[in-house]
Amino acid sequence: MTLIKPDDIWLLIAFLVGWAAISIYLEQHYQWASKVTGSIIALVGAMVLSNLKVIPTQSPVWDGVWNYVVPVAVPLLLFKADLKSIWSKSGRTFLIFNISAVGTVLGAFLAFFLVGKWVPEAAKVAGMMTGSYIGGGINFAAMSAAFKTSGKVVSAAVVADNLNMAIYFFILLAIPNMVFFKKNYKHPYEDKVKAEKSEGKTNAASYWSSKEMSLQDIALALGCAVTIAAVSTKIAAWIAASSAPWIIRIIFGQQYLIITTLTVILVSLFPNFFTNIKGTDEIGTFFIYLFFVVIGVPASIGLIITKAPVLLVFCAIMVIVNMAVSLIFGKLFHFNLEEILVASNANIGGPTTAAAMAISKGWNDLVLPAVLVGVWGYVIGNYLGIFIGNILM
Repeated sequence: MTLIKPDDIWLLIAFLVGWAAISIYLEQHYQWASKVTGSIIALVGAMVLSNLKVIPTQSPVWDGVWNYVVPVAVPLLLFKADLKSIWSKSGRTFLIFNISAVGTVLGAFLAFFLVGKWVPEAAKVAGMMTGSYIGGGINFAAMSAAFKTSGKVVSAAVVADNLNMAIYFFILLAIPNMVFFKKNYKHPYEDKVKAEKSEGKTNAASYWSSKEMSLQDIALALGCAVTIAAVSTKIAAWIAASSAPWIIRIIFGQQYLIITTLTVILVSLFPNFFTNIKGTDEIGTFFIYLFFVVIGVPASIGLIITKAPVLLVFCAIMVIVNMAVSLIFGKLFHFNLEEILVASNANIGGPTTAAAMAISKGWNDLVLPAVLVGVWGYVIGNYLGIFIGNILM
């Protein structure tokens, strides 16, 4: 029972859009909020209100963000993509992403041997979370079906995963502002953001300064993005349901893989058209803020305490090992701090959250690499998840 009911659509939409707007306002007007970042404010605020039973943890409104808002945000944020520089920009991030994925695999083994005896169907959970923490929610669903995990375990794992990811994102976005990491890692993207910051303004306010935008820009941005998302979703669904070999269905039946591929192809074929549409970054980023609000909503601390405390520890061990491996080997191989964090984010959260982090921090050159390596995670997540699950059984 919550103050606002799951079917009270207008009130929930008002909260969703209003809280995202407040988060952006705070980030751009107060230094403390700029350091925390608006995305964390959006996430934590939603988490607090859901745990205080003000808003429900499940609603068609939240589903709408996952199903419709995020798929439209992805092409909007890729309209400035330059195919010629994709590999030059993603090469280093691709390497650290794969190192980070090894951290997820090691974390799965460690979690299984440390707390597995208290976790129902522990081997299956290890396989599911390996797929999820290298790819994303799509891989989690695929692994739960592949291992035929019981519904109760799947539900408990989802709850544990949501709270774990909320805490993880908070830490991840805070790391660039910590003295230890500033001192021991190279951080050229952060330095660039600070160098370009206008006097007296927060980083966010400097980056999101007023720009000229017309009604035509808004119409073309949304028209193209929605069309790309719709066509890509249909193509992915058709491939997934086809009689093609399973490897084709797994890889090319992924909605975000098709969205990213189609967008990059169109932008490469018609660069002048897409790059000249103004406001795509602004609209796409606002959609991402809606996504951050929704991420915080299902993180029910009460459900974790009553139903999945050990699963929360299991997931936390995997994430901690992933971050440790990413940071240690990133340091050894002289990666920038920003590349390490984006790669770890792309593993644990997927391409959407990694791109959102890069945007919220002003690391504009890492947005496209974040999406690309996240999509690569979709591809390899299922393979590694099946490998881990079977080897531990």
